Parts: sequence; C-alpha cells; structure tokens
Amino acid sequence: MTATAQTGRAFVFGDNIDTDLLAPGHLMKLSAEDLAQHCLEAIAPDFASSIQPGDFVVAGKNFGLGSSREQAAVSLRLLGVGAVIAPSFARIFYRNALNLGLPALFCEHADQIVEGDLLMVDPVLGKITNTTRGETLVCKPIPDHLMAMVRAGGLIAHLHNNAAHRDRA
Repeated sequence: MTATAQTGRAFVFGDNIDTDLLAPGHLMKLSAEDLAQHCLEAIAPDFASSIQPGDFVVAGKNFGLGSSREQAAVSLRLLGVGAVIAPSFARIFYRNALNLGLPALFCEHADQIVEGDLLMVDPVLGKITNTTRGETLVCKPIPDHLMAMVRAGGLIAHLHNNAAHRDRA
C-alpha cells in the first residue's frame, strides 16, 4: 500500500445515482456546507449524519449522471468521503470529482462490496482490500498526474502550488 491508502466503511448505492440526489436542485441556494447535509437524503436519510471522514461511497454503474453541477462532488468532499468507487461514472461527474480533489475509482466488481464493509483503498495502486471479507479487488489506478491534483486538494490548489513553485525557481 502507498501513502495515499485510506481505510473506511463502505456506503453502498445502486446504479444511476444522479447529481440531484447528491446535491438536490431545490436546495442549491444553501451554502455548500448546508447543502452537503442533504446529500443522498432522498434514498439514504441518515447518510450525511452517518458518514465519517475517510469512508467510501460505493455505487453501481453511471454514478453522477444528470446535470453538471459540481456541488455534487463538493458535497461528498465536504462530508469527508475518501473516494467514490463504481464500475462507471458520468463523464462530467468524474472530472468534477478529480478537479475538486475527490478520488473516483473505476472498479468493475464494486458490486461485491456490501454496506458496512471495512475497506482499505489505494487509488495509486488501483487496489481495494475488503478487510471484512478478506478479498482484494483490482480497479483502474488514478494516473499520477491526476493523483497529484487530488493530493493538492483539486485543480485550483494544484495550479496555485505549481505557480508558487515556479515563482521560487
């Protein structure tokens, strides 16, 4: 495992989780912190109050479909989600997640993870160890250049870090 590996519980959802479930449109006038408290409440009313920093959202196919609202990824990040794991993502959600510093991992066999399983996730190696079940799943590693952006806290922080580094050189 690398230094980027995290351990947390799995919160499992099905296919086609859309951005309106993650950041309800009728609440978009709320602050980002308040909006996050309503993340997934339509299908999991206790999600926001139950998730702990480093826990994982595990879902089915096409996670994050719908509108391009980046608040969907922001809400998950503010709640402390360590990564989103799914067999496939809506393209705009995937980019928003990485741009905001939220790891999103393509895992073909995410359906083998059960609610509450304790996972150790290494996005660099593309390895998910399910310590509850004693199983290891292989996923698509996040490429180094994108992982550098995630580690920095997202695209804007990454660009600021690079600019500051160039200024000192």
